[in-house]
Amino acid sequence: MNPSVKSFLHAPSSTWTHLVIDPATRSAALIDSVLDFDYPSGATATDSADMLIASIRALGVKLEWILETHAHADHLSAAPYIRAALGGRIAIGAGIRQVQAHFSAALNFEAGFRSDGSQFDHLVGDGEHLRIGQLDARVIATPGHTRDSVSYLIGDALFVGDTLFMPDGGTARCDFPGGDAGLLHDSIHRLYELPDDTRLFVCHDYAPGGREPRCLSSIGEQRRGNVHIREGITRGQFIALRNARDRTLGMPALLYPSVQVNVRGGEFPPAENNGQAYLKVPLQAPPRKSA
Repeated sequence: MNPSVKSFLHAPSSTWTHLVIDPATRSAALIDSVLDFDYPSGATATDSADMLIASIRALGVKLEWILETHAHADHLSAAPYIRAALGGRIAIGAGIRQVQAHFSAALNFEAGFRSDGSQFDHLVGDGEHLRIGQLDARVIATPGHTRDSVSYLIGDALFVGDTLFMPDGGTARCDFPGGDAGLLHDSIHRLYELPDDTRLFVCHDYAPGGREPRCLSSIGEQRRGNVHIREGITRGQFIALRNARDRTLGMPALLYPSVQVNVRGGEFPPAENNGQAYLKVPLQAPPRKSA
């Protein structure tokens, strides 16, 4: 059976959230939700999440899963807020434990933080199958961008997170902790083994050339036309291209806020003794000037 898919764009972060519906049972899964966040003020808001909740209620579907393709570095997850309103279980790839271990050490998380994935309702592994009503959702581990990256194949629809962008946008960066261009190449070629007419839904589209944002492609379109990894591009060529491009990229503006929330399953860091929660940014000392 093939799902019905409704996609919602969060314009400030160029993030697509996908609602996957089983037409037979009206069960559903929500993939990669977004919490509104203003970095300068530290203010969060639920306007976008409330729109999703209202849409789901209006459709009369039952939310069974709230799926993350990875711990995003460009937006905060609204998963626990949506779960509180609609139910469902929050799931992410089992590689989240490695991501948690890295950032809990790098940012000196609070004593007692557990790098075991227990902040999520379920950790999914490669080849695992989830049920969304009568739909089968197969988990495909797609590391390379991050160690916890997974794609979800649900009927004829594939949700790839940041692994692939639209064909004119190429692929995700690989210079985050645990990233590896060779792994990303191999992960994408696993996806390219799927039928050409498999619908492919991306999580981000930065609309190159000023075109309208899009989220839907296909395996065939990607395999033949992706500007970074298509037929005729060797593994070595892709690694060289990806690594060279990554050296030109700046740090994502929301990296530190996002990971501190997203590795906790979307929850904020615990409040300190004044009752206020804080996000950390590690300071870098200025380079020493020669005498």
